[in-house]
Amino acid sequence: MSRVKLIFKGVTEVVGAEDVGLIVLVDEEEKRQLVIPCDQNMLSQFELRIQHQPIVQMMLPEVLWNVIQSQTSLHFEIIINDLIKGQYKAIFYNINTLDMLSIRVSDALLLAQISNIPVYIDEDLMRKQSVEYNKDSHNMALPVNTITDDMLKSALEKAIQEENYELASHLRDEMKRRNLPNA
Repeated sequence: MSRVKLIFKGVTEVVGAEDVGLIVLVDEEEKRQLVIPCDQNMLSQFELRIQHQPIVQMMLPEVLWNVIQSQTSLHFEIIINDLIKGQYKAIFYNINTLDMLSIRVSDALLLAQISNIPVYIDEDLMRKQSVEYNKDSHNMALPVNTITDDMLKSALEKAIQEENYELASHLRDEMKRRNLPNA
């Protein structure tokens, strides 16, 4: 499996969707960008770490990571390896033992942020899901196949209200592909 190393660039909110955040990752050359949807709670967790809030040193992820580091000499990687029904899939990979554990991708990225564990993505998945990275841009593309079913339904309703029928057609096609009702 060929893979691409990803670098954390930041988080942002989705305008008009208070409960959705985006985790922004880029390849090492900063030519391609991958956007991972997350919930508001996870967005807040990232913001605490970005702002270097002192409280985070007493929070569960940091405490557990400190225990792992002090008790073992194991090495880990996080690998984003699939996208199923709008959800990226990730594994927490122990390089020493070759053990793999499934982990929610946003949790994996938070752990990577805390611990400096490297994050990789399958090269084919990166090629399919990423867009060109422009560090000066204030907008970002989000592939329709990465949004949740509820987000997809809301986006369709909004596209119809705004009479954006081309977008509505693409969203409806994605709903049909997922076999969602009312597609």
